[in-house]
Amino acid sequence: MEMLSIFAILGLGGPEIALIVFALLLLFGAKKIPELAKGLGKGIREFKDATSDVKKEIDRSLDETK
Repeated sequence: MEMLSIFAILGLGGPEIALIVFALLLLFGAKKIPELAKGLGKGIREFKDATSDVKKEIDRSLDETK
């Protein structure tokens, strides 16, 4: 659902998404795409963990000042 809203904001429809996927297949090949997606997923996970740690630290410091 979240991806659909991102595509709607960017104004991408079905044909545009298919063209992007086709271009990715041509550029990277079918064997490299899963590796790229895995690396991207790990990067996103690390970013979420880091932001979660920062938020916990801010909440902890706010609780100490009360």
